[in-house]
Formats: sequence, structure tokens, C-alpha cells
Amino acid sequence: MTSSGAEALPARIVLDTSAYSRAQRGDALALDAIARAEVVFLPVTVLGELEAGFRVGSRYRENRRALDEFLREPCVQVLDVTGDVARLYGQVFASLRRAGTPLPVNDIWIAATTLGCGAHLVTFDEDFARIDGLPHTLYPARRG
Repeated sequence: MTSSGAEALPARIVLDTSAYSRAQRGDALALDAIARAEVVFLPVTVLGELEAGFRVGSRYRENRRALDEFLREPCVQVLDVTGDVARLYGQVFASLRRAGTPLPVNDIWIAATTLGCGAHLVTFDEDFARIDGLPHTLYPARRG
């Protein structure tokens, strides 16, 4: 299931890095998706991407504090990589390679984690639309 954000989201969502970042900047679409969810998952891969971004930025403490507060929310859960997720990663990677549409490695891990937990990915990253069978909502990236 792929949507443009107009339909109701499932109760269990996964945020990719773009969705978390947009929510932290006050984006109404990202905040609404989080507010309507019963469970919000954050893959450990997203945590790594965020940590890297925080460390190369100029607001490490503020960003880290905001992430820690978010992670303390009762509805938020971190998703680890498991053996099942690793197998899904391999399947998605191979499928994309056969189709000639490779994606960044971290995006494949995020997709595999989403598939592994049976949730719905919320993203502003068009790359995820290339993954067959990935339930996701792609919100429009604002340009300019």
C-alpha cells in the first residue's frame, strides 16, 4: 500500500530520518502522522543517521535532547535489526539490484525493518517508492 498522505494512516507507523527531522522542524504533515499513530517506531538505522547528523551539525546538545525526549514518549519504540530483518534486507537489496534501481544502504535497512515489524513507513523521501510491497506514505518534499 502506497499513498500520498491523503488517506488515514495505520495505527503503527515507522518514521524514517526525513519524517523525524521534519517533525522536529514543526512540519504539520509529520506531526499529524505522529499524533494519529498508536505506536511510532524508529529503526536503529534512523538513530544512527540522526546521531551522525547531530555530530556534524552545530546544535548537538539541542538535537540530542529533543531526540531523547521523543524516545521517552510512551508510544515510541526503537526497532533493532534482527535476523529476520537481515533476511528481508537481502531480499530487498537483491530485488532492487535486479531491477537496476539501487538505493542507499541505510534506506534498504529502514525498509527491511519496516517490513519486519509489519508497520507503515512515513517518509518524505521518494526513494522508498521503488521498493515493491513496502507499505508507506510519501509526503511531498517542499522545494525552495
